[in-house]
Amino acid sequence: MRYESLGVLKIVPEKVSSGYTLVPTFRGRVVRLIDIDGTEVHKWDLPGRLGSLAYLLPNGNLLCSTVTDDGPPVRQAKGGHLYELDWSGGVVWDYVDHSQHHDLRRLPNGNTIYLGWRAMSDTAAARVRGGIAGMEKEGKIYEDYVREVSPKGETVWEWAVSELEIERYPLSDGVTRFEFAHANTCLPLPNGQILLNFRNLDLMAILNKETREFIWEKRNIMWGRPHDPHLLENGDILFFANGSQDIIAPARSNIIQFNKETGEETWRYEAPMAWTFYSHVMGGVERLSNGNTLIVESVSGRIFEVTPDCELVWDYINPDFDAIFPSSKEPGNAVFRAFRYAPDSPQLAGRLE
Repeated sequence: MRYESLGVLKIVPEKVSSGYTLVPTFRGRVVRLIDIDGTEVHKWDLPGRLGSLAYLLPNGNLLCSTVTDDGPPVRQAKGGHLYELDWSGGVVWDYVDHSQHHDLRRLPNGNTIYLGWRAMSDTAAARVRGGIAGMEKEGKIYEDYVREVSPKGETVWEWAVSELEIERYPLSDGVTRFEFAHANTCLPLPNGQILLNFRNLDLMAILNKETREFIWEKRNIMWGRPHDPHLLENGDILFFANGSQDIIAPARSNIIQFNKETGEETWRYEAPMAWTFYSHVMGGVERLSNGNTLIVESVSGRIFEVTPDCELVWDYINPDFDAIFPSSKEPGNAVFRAFRYAPDSPQLAGRLE
């Protein structure tokens, strides 16, 4: 993709949500914190190339993962080395699982949960339905697991997708068969449950950690390989609908909010010209304190903010072309997810003065 300009392209000061935006370049070596004008106010130099997610903990430290060479032959959004870095970039905590991918989150009790891959047993793999026939990885299917580890690195809880009634969850049309089922989100909820999202199933679900069962789930192939669901304070679900396999042309992404109980759509963002907003992989979204929505159009490195009326009030193109994007031969500026922090938030309070 070619850009006419980089950095902040548009700002409506009286309507934008104040604060600082964390911009972690996918596979980059630096995570930057910028103000509304796009000026860098802080940065973290990483111990390696970023796996995917990076975000600030309430103590101001950065939680992230970097890419390792070892692990299974599945590489999408792979990490492998989990880090907590202090404000100066010093290592506070680290943990290695070469199978870690996509998401990782710090729990209130100090433990950390994350997503990982492992090869399914032949018996379990034989039960997987759907996907493109013959597109296993070296004859194997790799399943997702969610693991919780203590600060000492001890596994205290773990769950894997093979615990599901596998036949009830066929892979979506057009996806490969080497992953069941490409989880990309493991978001802890206030009640201790976990909101999960499975790209290759077009499925999001809430997992009860104690019963090890889904207590809520919704699937819709028209989402087109979704990412980054959130449970809002009013009980709605907000997420990034990629539109990767949408049968309606042209290809375009949407941000969708719906009532979790009824399934009724309550809000949607779609670009005025549909084809101008599209990320076939990755994608992020965040509801801001003033009611606006921060959106990450990942592949193009674009982060933008819209009002509840879908007015564009902040538009930014990541100028950090630091990494080779998968399937590309040129340096890329992709951003897996981004986060906006208020000046007086616990993450930033007193640190930028």
